[in-house]
Amino acid sequence: MNFEYNETQNMIAQSIRDFAEQHIRPNIMEWDEAQHFPVDLFKKLGEMGFMGVLVPEELGGSGLGYHEYITVVEEISKVDPSIGLSVAAHNSLCTNHILTFGNEEQKKKWIPKLATAEHIGAWGLTEHNTGSDAGGMNTTAVKDGDHWVVNGAKNFITHAKSGDIAVVIVRTGEKGDSKGMTAFVFEKGMPGFTSGKKENKLGMRASETAELIFDNCRIPDTNRLGEVGDGFVQAMKILDGGRISIGALSLGIAKGAYEAALKYSKERYQFGQPISNFQGIAFKLADMATEIEASELLLHKAAFLKNNNKKMTLAGAMGKMYSSEVCVRVSNEAVQIHGGYGYTKDYPVEKFYRDSKLCTIGEGTTEIQKLVISRNLLKG
Repeated sequence: MNFEYNETQNMIAQSIRDFAEQHIRPNIMEWDEAQHFPVDLFKKLGEMGFMGVLVPEELGGSGLGYHEYITVVEEISKVDPSIGLSVAAHNSLCTNHILTFGNEEQKKKWIPKLATAEHIGAWGLTEHNTGSDAGGMNTTAVKDGDHWVVNGAKNFITHAKSGDIAVVIVRTGEKGDSKGMTAFVFEKGMPGFTSGKKENKLGMRASETAELIFDNCRIPDTNRLGEVGDGFVQAMKILDGGRISIGALSLGIAKGAYEAALKYSKERYQFGQPISNFQGIAFKLADMATEIEASELLLHKAAFLKNNNKKMTLAGAMGKMYSSEVCVRVSNEAVQIHGGYGYTKDYPVEKFYRDSKLCTIGEGTTEIQKLVISRNLLKG
């Protein structure tokens, strides 16, 4: 096995580092404190091919695989995780859902503009009363001729206000029936399709999170993805790949926090020597570095399986669960190593700490990952 970055990954990493230093780092705290979602930044990322990483070149994308995709999300997240989160949601949820389950006409209609970020993508499954229990959703679609009438609301939706395209799973059958849900593509401007409350969040504040509202929204049947009743199964398959996304986001956060802590430990002097000389600090760094290495290996194993069309549900859940918990632990220790300064906004680790917690919640909580893992283990 080759554990080195390939040539493409090295080019991507360097390209993102240069881009992030110029366009992201100077604005991190301003965007964070204002909860500003920098749409123009994502247009620039789209021009560079980072908003259509997995999209074939003939549809306007970069035509890359999951190893390269991890590199994109990780490198952005080392600088600003909230930007990494939005890149991940756009690529792996909205765009990838249409790419995976859309027909040729649908792909040609929506994918090229998503791949270049001419259109920003959203994806809706969660509702106010249905988080992990997606099957209990209340948003319904009722057939009316060659249209469907949709009523209800989705919440905690990335890009709900600024998104141009949203893939949304709604109930077309009985509540709790895994064959009672269907996916549709909604377009901004459709009558009855609006956004609602924007969440005021602990972290990931430059990544927009808000409600999607459907009030007698009429959507043509041609906007349906796949067969009626396939929506839940589609969503679970999309979340399989999405776990690699959140894992990559977690990996970037952990690396960013670790690198900041390592640098600080060498510069901060106490008792006449750098604090990195003290075993209490050095052992923290050793634990952090080891857990980051393990996270990276788990994620690239899942990426290898995904690239080769092999079953990766177990590997993806393990990678997501482990790396998300690691990024919280590493961020916590990075704050501890910084001492009082770690609690201030003058240093980057307080933001990594705030941003990290979302990774253990979003796209399947740690507890849901354990459920997925244990069920897969016990099946055999």
